[in-house]
Amino acid sequence: MPDNEFSKILFIINPSSGTGKTDWKQEIVNFFKDKNASYEVLELTGKDDKPEIKKKLAEYNPHKVIAVGGDGTVKIVAEALLHTEMILGILPAGSANGMATELGIKDDAQEALGIIVNGKTQKIDVLKLNEKNLSIHLSDIGFNAYVVKKFEDGQSRGMWGYLKAAFRVIWQYQKMQVRIQTDKEEVSRMAAMVVIANGTKYGNGVVINPLGSIYDNMFEVIVIRKISFREILKMRFSQKGFDPAKTEFFQTHSLNIKSRHHVHFQVDGEVMKKTKSVKAEIKENALKIIVPKSNENE
Repeated sequence: MPDNEFSKILFIINPSSGTGKTDWKQEIVNFFKDKNASYEVLELTGKDDKPEIKKKLAEYNPHKVIAVGGDGTVKIVAEALLHTEMILGILPAGSANGMATELGIKDDAQEALGIIVNGKTQKIDVLKLNEKNLSIHLSDIGFNAYVVKKFEDGQSRGMWGYLKAAFRVIWQYQKMQVRIQTDKEEVSRMAAMVVIANGTKYGNGVVINPLGSIYDNMFEVIVIRKISFREILKMRFSQKGFDPAKTEFFQTHSLNIKSRHHVHFQVDGEVMKKTKSVKAEIKENALKIIVPKSNENE
């Protein structure tokens, strides 16, 4: 079926995502009011969402399943779609929309809905972490994971809420002593954070992984030895000339990280339990996803 043909679409909305400024349910109704389309909406409650999603998928059997939320919502929907022929789409409704940013999907509701209908389908790689957690974008241990936890615990949403959390954490975090084993080498480092990167940039536009691609059957490990505002500005605006004394890159198909102490851990925006070890492996071309037609990757 061509991507621009209307088909059965299931929208999975996380009402708690983002700032609540956009009524996504109404935007969906407005978009489809003069179109001959079959769609349904499932609103998450935050309780037993995974079984409810799987139940709805079995009952409705949609062709496209659209995650309406942030990276955490995209993750939970993607997990339900693995090993199926259903196609994942994204409406960026979260505080952090890293994967949508990665794909070039802007937060304009009607434009994003247009991509759902008229975009093209591509297969992307995903990562399996500790044999049970799916990551399609960016996961990390250390500083940023701690910021994400503080952000989730706080009251402020959006970019301002994240910056407030980061400001609190930067005076509290401690470096980690980690051992990193990739396909080719094993190293020991003192690090502020370690990023396990399938994608290239966070939702705030910071390009943490200029080497990355969700289509290249590999992933990157980025060791941030020191939190440096100068390096962050480089990542945000130039993505060139990283200081190897502060930022180090490894490319691999598999990974084993061991930390001397328990450290904060987040997967695609979802806070996990503190851990002392992370194993990761690539799953090539494992997920079908809707991207803008202008997307250059094939």
